[in-house]
Amino acid sequence: MVPLPAVVASALLPDDEESWQSRWQELVGVSVELQSLLVTDPGLELVLLSEQIVEQLADAVLASRGHRVELAELAHRVLETHARACAVAPPDPVRLADWLLRLQMDHPEAPEVSLAMYTTALNDDGLAYYRDVAVARFSRLPVIEFGETGRYDRNRWALLRIMEELAEYTEDVDLQLMVLTRDLSSGWHFLQVATVLQDAGRSAEALEWVERGLRATGGRGAAARLIDLAVDEYLRMDAPERATALCRDAFLDHPSLDVYLKLRTLVVHTPDWPPLRASLLQHLVGDGSPLAVEVYRRIIEVELARRGSAEGDEMIGWLERLRELQPDAFGDYLDHIKLRHIADRQLLDDLTRRGL
Repeated sequence: MVPLPAVVASALLPDDEESWQSRWQELVGVSVELQSLLVTDPGLELVLLSEQIVEQLADAVLASRGHRVELAELAHRVLETHARACAVAPPDPVRLADWLLRLQMDHPEAPEVSLAMYTTALNDDGLAYYRDVAVARFSRLPVIEFGETGRYDRNRWALLRIMEELAEYTEDVDLQLMVLTRDLSSGWHFLQVATVLQDAGRSAEALEWVERGLRATGGRGAAARLIDLAVDEYLRMDAPERATALCRDAFLDHPSLDVYLKLRTLVVHTPDWPPLRASLLQHLVGDGSPLAVEVYRRIIEVELARRGSAEGDEMIGWLERLRELQPDAFGDYLDHIKLRHIADRQLLDDLTRRGL
C-alpha cells in the first residue's frame, strides 16, 4: 500500500485542470482514510501522520493558483482529525503546542487552529508554553502609532490570528488588550481599547484611554464616541461633575456643536448652565477662527429653538456678536432667522428695536 503522504504528494504535484477532479478525489480519499484510522488504529503514529499531511496541504494552499479554497477546507478537515487523534492518544503537550505555533506561523492563510479542539491534549503545560511563546513573539511587533499606515506582512497576520484566538479561548482581557494596543493608527482603535476596559469593569484605565484617544484624534473621527463613553462611565460612577469637566475641556480644545449639546444635556437644568454657556460662547468669540464662528452660529440656532422667556436680551447680544464676527454674511443669516421664527413676535420686535 502506498503511504498516505506519498499519495498526497502525487496528487498535488501536477497542477493542471484536466486531472484536478481525479486528483481531488485522491486527496479526499486520504482524509477519509485518516478518519477511519481513528477507529481502527489510533495512537501517536496517527498524530504524526496527520501532522505531515496537514503541512502538505497547507503548503499546497500557498502554491495553488485555482483551488486554494478547496485545499484550505480539506486541510482544516485533516486538522480536525489530528485534534481527535491527539485527544485519544495525547502527544507531549509542549511538542504539540510548538507544532501548532509553527503550523500557523509558516501557513498564515490556512488552516485555522482552534485551541478548543486541543483542550485535553495541550493541558496546562502545553497551553502555558503556547501562551509564553506567542506573547513573546507578539510583544516584539512594533506598535502602529496614530496616523501611521500599518504594514501587515505574513508574520504580523499570523501572530495576530494566534493572539486573537488565544485571547478568545482563555477569555483573558489582558491578552485582548495586548492585541488591540499594537495598532493605534486611528481613534477607533483607542475606542476599542476603552470599550474592552469598560466592559471589564476597569473604569480608571478606560478613562485613561479615552483621554489618550482625545489627544491623538484632535477632536476628529472617533472623538465624539470617546466622549460618549467617558460621559457614560462618569455618570455610572455618580460623578457628573467630572463628565462636565471632560466635555468642557474637549470643547475648549476642539469646539464642536456635538460636544456643546452633550454639555447642555448634562448641565442645562442646573444653576451652572448660564455662566458655563456664557464662557463657552465667549471662548468662541475670542477664538474668531472660521471653525469657531461656524460653531457659534450653530449654537445660536440651537438656543433660538430652545430659548426660554428670560433669555431674550442674551439672544440679542449673541446675535450682535455674530454680526461682528460675520459682517458680510450676517444680513442673509438674519433674514433666515426671521423667516424661521416668524411666529415669534417678541423675538422679531426685539430684533427690530436693536436695529438688527
